[in-house]
Amino acid sequence: MYDYIKTVVPGEHIVFHEPMSKHTTFRVGGDAECFITIRQEEELARLIPYLNQIEQEYFILGNGSNLLVGDKGYRGIVLKFGGSMEEIQVEGTRITAKAGAMLTKVAVTAKEHGLSGLEFAAGIPGSIGGGVVMNAGAYDGEMKQVVEAVRVMDKEGQISTLDNDTMEFGYRTSIIKNRPFIVLEVVLRLTAGDRTQINARMEELMERRRSKQPLEYPSAGSTFKRPEGNYAGKLIMDAGMRGYQIGGARVSDKHCGFVVNTGKATAADIQEVIQEVQERVKERFHVTLEPEVVFLGDF
Repeated sequence: MYDYIKTVVPGEHIVFHEPMSKHTTFRVGGDAECFITIRQEEELARLIPYLNQIEQEYFILGNGSNLLVGDKGYRGIVLKFGGSMEEIQVEGTRITAKAGAMLTKVAVTAKEHGLSGLEFAAGIPGSIGGGVVMNAGAYDGEMKQVVEAVRVMDKEGQISTLDNDTMEFGYRTSIIKNRPFIVLEVVLRLTAGDRTQINARMEELMERRRSKQPLEYPSAGSTFKRPEGNYAGKLIMDAGMRGYQIGGARVSDKHCGFVVNTGKATAADIQEVIQEVQERVKERFHVTLEPEVVFLGDF
């Protein structure tokens, strides 16, 4: 298998036994058996059909901002975008961003070109590819509002373009959550605006984040999806779970919707805290909290 992979991807972009703690915002996780940086779309087009044909497990990694990798690692191949897969282009009121581009960088690019609509994304620490998959959002904004089209690749390596309606955007979900598509590129349709006002709005939202969220600790952002008609953080607080801690993992005192790594947490610590929070909230309020966090590998 690896002999073929080396004919597709340069050897310097293939790493074995790569610590996933270096690639997740939780800063925990064991080794990926193989970690490959994809720098050209053509590499992906050759690799994906092959991996599916031989039934080799793989995982497409964004910025690792919504991911918990087990302490025992991941026995498959992790694919992360770099190089030309991070490019951002602006034409009129449209921005075309490759899937590996950081959402914050795309938001700053929009601001620099006087384009409004992406201010909400300024502090979201994910890639735009990952942001589209989960319809990332904050402060009354979400990707659904600005995405015009998404280029995707299927497991045979075939490329197609999905428009906004076809993406089936919902709360923290999209069609890609349920289909074997890989995001290659996102086209955003924004509106012309005043650069000073756009910057002021972004600064305002960033200050709100700093004041209300535990940004001083590694985390995956909001740990749970918002349950219908309620707020995860309030339910967790009312269940008496503020400050609840196992090992180095803790329910944030600042915002109970966040489980944070206080410094020396293991993935197992974080997983246990998440499970305990779910059980307590279910027991107390009969509400099932669904994690936003994706679990990968062996715990």
